[in-house]
Amino acid sequence: MTLFAIDPGNEDSAWLAMHRLGGIEGFGKVPNRELKTRLARFVAAAGDHLAIEMIASYGMPVGREVFDTCVWIGRFVEAWGKPFTLVYRREVKMHLCGNNSAKDGNIRAALIDRYGPGKRKAIGLQSCPGPLYGIAKDVWSALAIAVTWSDAKIDNGRAADERTDAAQ
Repeated sequence: MTLFAIDPGNEDSAWLAMHRLGGIEGFGKVPNRELKTRLARFVAAAGDHLAIEMIASYGMPVGREVFDTCVWIGRFVEAWGKPFTLVYRREVKMHLCGNNSAKDGNIRAALIDRYGPGKRKAIGLQSCPGPLYGIAKDVWSALAIAVTWSDAKIDNGRAADERTDAAQ
């Protein structure tokens, strides 16, 4: 089984393709229009499931960028056209760190520990790359989304907010 995870943005989005058992097939950060095209190719090749971060409201005012990101989430789901799961940042924080107050650095450290132990084993060097070699910036979030969904799928048999078609 292959999972495609997305950390969406209003112009560019990070993506990561992962085997269900944690092996990373590919990743990157690309313009949204390019990612939408990649989704169609990935679905045709081997994509089994899409996990995409969903925006949640916490009562604070938001700007246009947040609404633009919401539009892109819908476009990505529509382009996927197969089962997908909306993953909220709070779920990622609780799953990986056990704390809603966790920051990006805490999540990154939890992922390094998971693939390590230790930074040298998890990330490695150019001469001896680890499984997370080359992951940077928003791709860490895409990896966190993939790991959170994958663990929930294994633990519960079904993710909490799984959808079976883009029309739902």
